[in-house]
Amino acid sequence: MAASHACCGEDQSYESIVARVPDTTVAGAQRDVDFMVKDSKRFADSGGWGYAVFKYDAASDTFTPGTTADQPPQANDAKCGFGCHTIVKARDYVFTEYGHR
Repeated sequence: MAASHACCGEDQSYESIVARVPDTTVAGAQRDVDFMVKDSKRFADSGGWGYAVFKYDAASDTFTPGTTADQPPQANDAKCGFGCHTIVKARDYVFTEYGHR
């Protein structure tokens, strides 16, 4: 399961983002992998969460860190991750729960 990164720079309402992410519980072709790490001391300026994205290259079966050239841009500070997640602040910035198998 990889999250969609369509939210930055667009309508960031919860409903709008969910409409652009068809079904995050069903895996499709892998595009990337996203991480959220909870550490209130290290990530105090982003709700206690650190964000990271790694793009997947199917041809080489490898992952590379997201960059500022990506859409949306992913800098080392991961501010886009926090920007997108502020609309679910009441849920501790988490859109979905871990999908148990």
